[in-house]
Amino acid sequence: QVQVVEAGGGLLQAVGSLRLSCAASGRDFNLSAIGWFRQAPVNKREFVGGVNWNGNYLEYAKSVKDRFIISKDYAKDTVYLQMHSLKPEDTAVYYCASRLGIVTTDTNDYVNWGQGTQVTVSS
Repeated sequence: QVQVVEAGGGLLQAVGSLRLSCAASGRDFNLSAIGWFRQAPVNKREFVGGVNWNGNYLEYAKSVKDRFIISKDYAKDTVYLQMHSLKPEDTAVYYCASRLGIVTTDTNDYVNWGQGTQVTVSS
């Protein structure tokens, strides 16, 4: 089992950048995929992107591709979500979650979730 904790949210203006971190603890970090999700008020939680257990496969939602970058730091057991060119529609609570194996886009596939971190982008 891998427990995860997000950090790095905040309030910023459109076209700005922000980096979120997902710190993992547990012996299976090297075997786990990490997914990033977000949930805006009245919306369902949606997939943003994720990285496979071995770090060699990344997947992004179309809405964030070319703006968001995910990286995995094995030395720190941390996964980062670097967000660029932020838009007001990116405003949401961002969550990271873990599962053994490969990235999937389905929230039901993920076992352990963080508490979330709020990102608010003003126009």
